[in-house]
Amino acid sequence: MIRHPSIQKSAAGYVLAGIAVFCWGISFVCTKALLTDFSAFEILFFRFIAAYAGLWAIHPKYERIAFRDNIYFALAGLSGVVLYQLFENIAIEYSTASNVSVIVSICPMFTAITAQIFLKEKHITLPFVIGFVISMAGIALVSFNGISGFHFNPRGDFLAFLSAVCWGFYSLFVSIINRMNYNPFGATRRVFLFAVIFMIPLAVFGSLSGEGSAVFMSWDFSVNAQRFSKLSSWLNILFLGLIASGLCFAAWNKACEFCGTVRVSLGIYLIPVVTVVFAFFILGERITAAGAVGTVLTIGGLFLSSAKAGHRR
Repeated sequence: MIRHPSIQKSAAGYVLAGIAVFCWGISFVCTKALLTDFSAFEILFFRFIAAYAGLWAIHPKYERIAFRDNIYFALAGLSGVVLYQLFENIAIEYSTASNVSVIVSICPMFTAITAQIFLKEKHITLPFVIGFVISMAGIALVSFNGISGFHFNPRGDFLAFLSAVCWGFYSLFVSIINRMNYNPFGATRRVFLFAVIFMIPLAVFGSLSGEGSAVFMSWDFSVNAQRFSKLSSWLNILFLGLIASGLCFAAWNKACEFCGTVRVSLGIYLIPVVTVVFAFFILGERITAAGAVGTVLTIGGLFLSSAKAGHRR
């Protein structure tokens, strides 16, 4: 039986989104390992340099971008690569990881809001909201995973909230870029190019900051030689850069094109689930009954919202 092309594209889109979510879930474990030797900003800087170089290796062909379109690539690089990642990492410095993961998980709601306001798409329906609430309850259980108490920290939690807002705008710019029909690797590479450009002033500022600063950047040769002498540092940075950033951002953007940005963004709910599982096997963190129930609620809410998320485009 011959399948309809739209069904095949949707299936491919969900597979690509699933791969991205899986790798992004693992990336938290890699980042935690790197934080013993690198600042939060240093990890981002080296990660995105590796991502940009890797995308050139995968797709060495120069992608001609119309000059007027660069504004959308620049805004995508600023919102979804620099600000989203930086706010999220700095938030963890001031608040608990549980709080940050719960708050950042509301990204799909901001994706739906920006799409409805700026693209005139209709996504916020009653089933969507119900599914969102169910998934948020699951995310809370997965994130706390047996930890009692919700410790509110205004500075950290507000930064996490801003991170989620930034992802909503990144999804908006990705939707606009997808309509331009550029090669996904070339388009993603251009996004990372602008991200690296935006990070250069931060790198200069970070070099002048104290070593305890979240944006600290060390240019000391002996320090960097010692840090990069470890095989684990290379493996973690290359995974974060080449796979979790380069390949996964390209896969995510293509999935948004095939299935619609709002539907695909619901997969973000699953990232903490993946993180909990790999943290159990790699870091020895235990999975409680609350975590198991949270996993079921998260997936259930995801399917409810995904099935009734509104129009595809």
